[in-house]
Amino acid sequence: MGMSNELPLRRSLLGIPGNERGLVGGALDSDADEIFLDLEDSLGPGEKVAARSTLIDIVDEHDWTERGLSYRMNGTDTRWWYEDVVEVIGRVGEGIDTLIVPKVRDPADVQTVEKLLASVERNAGLAVGSVGLSAQIETAEGMNAVTDIAHASDRLTAIIFGPADYAASIGAAHGATDYPGHYWHYPLSRLSHAAASAGLLVIGGPYTDDEGFAEACRYERALGYDGKVVIHPEQVATANDVFAPDIEEARRAKEIVETYEAADANTPAAIDGNVIDREMYRMATQILAKAEDADLF
Repeated sequence: MGMSNELPLRRSLLGIPGNERGLVGGALDSDADEIFLDLEDSLGPGEKVAARSTLIDIVDEHDWTERGLSYRMNGTDTRWWYEDVVEVIGRVGEGIDTLIVPKVRDPADVQTVEKLLASVERNAGLAVGSVGLSAQIETAEGMNAVTDIAHASDRLTAIIFGPADYAASIGAAHGATDYPGHYWHYPLSRLSHAAASAGLLVIGGPYTDDEGFAEACRYERALGYDGKVVIHPEQVATANDVFAPDIEEARRAKEIVETYEAADANTPAAIDGNVIDREMYRMATQILAKAEDADLF
């Protein structure tokens, strides 16, 4: 899978509009690995400025220690993005794990946000680098540059697919049912490879059809995905289940890790007659880390 050992489990990213106080309780009652408060697509232009203050209050008024907390700013080509960073991080940056950057087109988009973020952290008395970044790929330009984007910043923790805006970007009929094969195989696979090349998580985009949600999760997991954006708490359990390691896979990984770490320096580690090389060990440690985070052990 694409997850590095240091990155937290993010099987489910539950998004709620940044001005919807009434949805916070349900989100916190869910088992979502991460909740993100949205200032972008879920809000109209007239709502965005006021929503920042509400988002700040939401962060302040609730206990987020049991899960990850992120928020999605507006894109760097909009008039809102700068204050989205300055106001929110300046006020409640110590409570934010990750800032989601939407519609990332090239590495410069990530680096522009990173530069501003470092200044805001200093002014707020936060450690520089304390807030991570996730890059959402939603355009043809971003898809073409995704490998460079994945390597654009040490702050990056995840690449997230945005299927609806991506479909609009390339002029596609979103979810065409008569297309032979899986409609999103190419972009999903390309993002997975790019994320893996940089040791990042890769997260699938939202899926509105509840009947096909589990199948969409399974397909993405088969391509190396670590989790999925979910649009309501009812989808959380399915995402958590599909993106958790299989228990037998986890036990095998544990055995590989323990055998490798216990081996004598002069004798190659082996299991069932097969030598455990560094790559096998690295993959096993990733699976084991996910299993432990998912409380399988």
